[in-house]
Amino acid sequence: MTKSISGSLFRFKELKIDPWTWAAELTRLVIATIRTHIRPTSLLDTRTACAKRGPELHKERQMQTGSWLTDGPSTAEATFIFAHGAGAAMDTDFMEVISSSLAKQGIRVIRFEFPYMEMRRYTGKKRPPDREPRLIETWRSVIEAVKSNRLAIGGKSMGGRVASLIADEAEVDRLVCLGYPFHPLGKPDQLRVDHLRTLKTPCLILQGERDPMGNREEVLSYSLSEKIEIQWMTDGDHSFKPRKASGWTVEQNWLEAAKHVGRFLLS
Repeated sequence: MTKSISGSLFRFKELKIDPWTWAAELTRLVIATIRTHIRPTSLLDTRTACAKRGPELHKERQMQTGSWLTDGPSTAEATFIFAHGAGAAMDTDFMEVISSSLAKQGIRVIRFEFPYMEMRRYTGKKRPPDREPRLIETWRSVIEAVKSNRLAIGGKSMGGRVASLIADEAEVDRLVCLGYPFHPLGKPDQLRVDHLRTLKTPCLILQGERDPMGNREEVLSYSLSEKIEIQWMTDGDHSFKPRKASGWTVEQNWLEAAKHVGRFLLS
């Protein structure tokens, strides 16, 4: 815990933020660290459920220098580097549930944040995503830092899209995209699929049937690499949330997605 806080403050000092903001950040870090160890119980709190499964999982839940989160056994057969989307950080409910569920399946999951999101966390001010070259460079740096004989990369929306741009050059074993943004919102003619036509890395895309950035009808009309497998989340939107009338829940879709990812990474 101490190492976590001191490491984060060292990074914060380097930003030369004024003392009052620094003090506020210290308070936030202490609270966040406490919450990492003491979490409330909820109907679908898989984080708590995972913590109760015993030491055999060797579950790591710590904020490391560089703002990484790690779930799952350090001796896992497969490691999955999991990036966040454009508007939400690495510790949202979506990211937590997927990561915890994969850890339960024996997969090591490493989450990180792009520079703009790290800055947002430290300052509390919203920032737009970094430009694509910096996002790509961040991905390359993380891949280089992670040691694994069986490495998969991917992420939610933007995180998965950027991973897909470098999967072949990085020579990773698997690629996973959860809610791939096939086109910008409301602009179905501006497709982001050129590189997906020639992709060589085995890829799994989890997509909501109603995703406004690529719904089932649209995506099935695209010409994509034979290396790509698509699994559809029942009546889901971009975050896999279904309508009440579907009789399905977002939690069910999240856990279903995690099952597909686990099967894919361990196959």
